[in-house]
Amino acid sequence: MWPRGGLWRDGAFLRLWAGQAISELGSRVTVLALPLGAILVLHASAFQVALLRTFEVAPLLLFALPAGVWIDRVRRRPLMIAADVVSALALASIPLAYWTGTLSLAEVYAVAFVVGALAVVFDVAYLSFLPSLLPPERLADGNAKLQATRSATESAGPAVAGVLVGLFTAPVAILADAVSFAASALLVGSIRRPEERVEVERRRLGTELAEGVRYVFAQPYLRTLTTWSAGWSFFNSGFLALMVVYLVRGLGLSATTVGWILGLGSLGGVLGALVSARVVARFGIGPTIAVSGVLSSLGIFGLPLAPRAFPHPVVIAGEIVATGFGMLFNVNQLTLRQAITPPRLMGRMNSVVRLMYWGMGPVGAVVGGALASWIGVRPTLWVEAVGATVVMIPLLVSPLLRLRRPEEVAVLA
Repeated sequence: MWPRGGLWRDGAFLRLWAGQAISELGSRVTVLALPLGAILVLHASAFQVALLRTFEVAPLLLFALPAGVWIDRVRRRPLMIAADVVSALALASIPLAYWTGTLSLAEVYAVAFVVGALAVVFDVAYLSFLPSLLPPERLADGNAKLQATRSATESAGPAVAGVLVGLFTAPVAILADAVSFAASALLVGSIRRPEERVEVERRRLGTELAEGVRYVFAQPYLRTLTTWSAGWSFFNSGFLALMVVYLVRGLGLSATTVGWILGLGSLGGVLGALVSARVVARFGIGPTIAVSGVLSSLGIFGLPLAPRAFPHPVVIAGEIVATGFGMLFNVNQLTLRQAITPPRLMGRMNSVVRLMYWGMGPVGAVVGGALASWIGVRPTLWVEAVGATVVMIPLLVSPLLRLRRPEEVAVLA
C-alpha cells in the first residue's frame, strides 16, 4: 500500500525524487566505471587516475560563483533540465569512442570536465529549487528522503557498476548513466507546479558575488560549517581519488568485488538518513552535525587498516561508519543552511559553499596522487584519514553544540 500523507502525496516532489533516484543510480555507475576504464582499458597510472578526479571537480573553481549569481536571477527548473540533457550526450560519447577505437585519456578528462561543469549548474539550481518546492516544515523531510535515496543508490550503484563492467567493459557501462540523465530530464520536465521567480535587483556581477560571500562568512553557523568542511574535502578528495586504485592494485580485488564491497558499505548512509529525524529530535540539529562530522571521518580508517589477506569485513565496516555518520552530517547541515538563508541569496549561498567544499577537491586529489607516487598509496591513505579527522574536531567546540533547532537562528536579510 502506498504511504499516505506528507510528501508521499506531493506529486511535484515525487517527480523530483524519482528523477534524482534514477540519475544518482546512473552516476554511481560512472563513479566506479570511469576510473576502472582508465585503469583497465587505458592503463592509467595512479597519478593519472587521481588527475581524473581533478577534472571532475575543477569546474567548481571556474563556474561555481558566477553560477550562483545567474541562478538567483532565473527560474531553476529549466536549468536543471538542460544540464541533464547535455550530460547525457557527453557521457554517451565515451562508449561511442570505445566502440570506434578512438577512446583516450584526453577524451575521458574532457567528458569528466563537461559533466562536472554541468553538475555545478544542476547542483546549485537543485539545492536552491527545493526550498521553493516545499514548505519550511517539510524541508528536513524532503532532504532526508532525497539523501536516503542517494545513499541507497550509492549502495546499489557500485554493485551494478561492477556487474556492468564485468559484462560489457567499463566504457560501455557508462551508457547507463547517459540513459539515467535523460530519464531525469523527462521527470523534472513533467513537474507542473509553478516556480516563483525571486525578484532581485540586478547589479554588477562582482557586487552580487561579494554579497553572497559576505553573507556566508558573516553568518556564524555558515562560516563554521563552510570553513571546516572545506578542509575535510581536501583530505577526503585525496582519499577517494586513490580508493579504487588501492582496492584493485593494493588489495587485488576484481571490479565486481569492489562494486559489492562499496555497495554494502554505502548501506550506512541509508540507515543514517532513516534515523536522522529521531537523532535530531533527541540531541538537536547542532550537536548532531558536530558529532557526526567527526565520527564519519573515523570510518575512513577502515581501508588502510584492512589486512591484505581478507580485507572485505574491515573495509565494509569502515564504509558503513563513514557513510552512516556522513549522512547524518550532510542531511542536517544542508537543512540548516537552507533554513537560515533568505530566498534571494539561496543560489549564491549554495555556490559559495559548494566552491569552498568541492573546490578543495582538485587540490586534494592532485596532492594525494603526488604523495602516493612518492610514499605509496597505502601510507597516503593513512595521511588522508588522519587529516580528515583532525580538521573536523573544531566543530566539537563551535557554537553548533548549543543549537537545538534552525528556528533559533535569526535570518540575516
